[in-house]
Amino acid sequence: MSDERKFAEEILNLAINKGSDVAEVYIKSSKKLSIEVKNQKIDALESSLSFGYSLRVIKERSLGFSYSTDRDNINSVVDDAVEAARCADKDEYLEMPEAGSPMSVDIFDPRISAIEEDEAVKKVCILENAAYEVDKRIKKIRKALGTFSHADIVIMNSNGINTHYSSTACIAQIMAVAENGIESQMGWDFAGSRFLDEVSFEDVGQNAARRAVQLLGSRRISTVKAHVILDRSVAADFMEVFSSSLSSEHVQKGKSLLAGKIGKKVLSPKINIVDDGLLPGRLGSKPVDDEGVPSRKKILIKEGILQGYLYNTCSAKKDGVSSTGNAIRNRFSGLPSVGISNLYIEAASMSDVLSLNELFKAADKCLYITGAMGIHMVNPVSGEFSIGVSGLWTEKGKIEFPVKETVISGNLLSLFEKIEAVGDDFRFYGNIGVPSLLIGPLDISA
Repeated sequence: MSDERKFAEEILNLAINKGSDVAEVYIKSSKKLSIEVKNQKIDALESSLSFGYSLRVIKERSLGFSYSTDRDNINSVVDDAVEAARCADKDEYLEMPEAGSPMSVDIFDPRISAIEEDEAVKKVCILENAAYEVDKRIKKIRKALGTFSHADIVIMNSNGINTHYSSTACIAQIMAVAENGIESQMGWDFAGSRFLDEVSFEDVGQNAARRAVQLLGSRRISTVKAHVILDRSVAADFMEVFSSSLSSEHVQKGKSLLAGKIGKKVLSPKINIVDDGLLPGRLGSKPVDDEGVPSRKKILIKEGILQGYLYNTCSAKKDGVSSTGNAIRNRFSGLPSVGISNLYIEAASMSDVLSLNELFKAADKCLYITGAMGIHMVNPVSGEFSIGVSGLWTEKGKIEFPVKETVISGNLLSLFEKIEAVGDDFRFYGNIGVPSLLIGPLDISA
């Protein structure tokens, strides 16, 4: 890592010497092992090493940017970035952060970094086998996939930021197919962590299989207005869409459901929404964001009332506030934008936390939604949605039968406003954490 910091310093000095007012270097090197298994044999295996760096400069209030994967290409990278700044429009909000004091966070597992191919294959075979062992009606596995990765990041700028960190990640996911005669149903599950021991490949396989089997014998229901319970995996999908409304960039562009609503009630008072980049082992955790600003915990919505938005350095300057440490880069070759770290729902009061059985009993009739299609098509600006769902119909706390080809419709803000209770089954899906959610009556149509 010391070599990478020397490399970053060399680029930084060259950029300043060639006329940049402020400069920033971002370096990412990583390795990844991805394995897919079919019938207990390797179906696909990809092992990769990658390296790349980018330079961002500000010259006379104009932005320049360039990147490369070639260490010997630094002169061209610097020249291209400085020239781009000369040609760019001036932006009064351009700024790079000053050095802060990052907190340490546990996000590195040497076992993942050093995992051998044979051990990784065995774990993915466990994933597939666990699904088949749940029920003889599990006939196919569409995908049994495991990924194991290690990344090293260096961020340095001429305002004093000089930071680096290493992280690891392990992910397991599977799609199982249950068949009964001519009927087939699919079940999916996922788990991910910075730590190998926190990902149970066996549990993921079993969960996917159970979800598929429980939908066999599904039938349609008549149009009705009733309570619904969003399974935590479905709630995570809705939260992913909703998360874009918390971005200051979207607010400033008029593309957020939450624009102009700070201090106002926007969701159910039963919940808080929090973003925290310092949770040990979580996939969105890191000591600093992708500009080098220290990560921290932010309560964005408290008891249903909007407290604030997520910011990077540029969007924060536009609103006259400080960055929340939420600059993200999807790749080293991209400029930082605003995004979540670990975004999650928590109960505002422990009295509103119920077991899944208690959630079932809380409504006389209810649709427990375990699968949804097209949540990504929810309009993030208007919040309107109409999506196909499947799940289990419950009456007086008991599961009556599985349900198929059903549609729920409404508005995203209204959906979260109607939360009446949360489950005790909180779990992270990637960097979004959710429990199951009991929602007040929605329009359910056949």
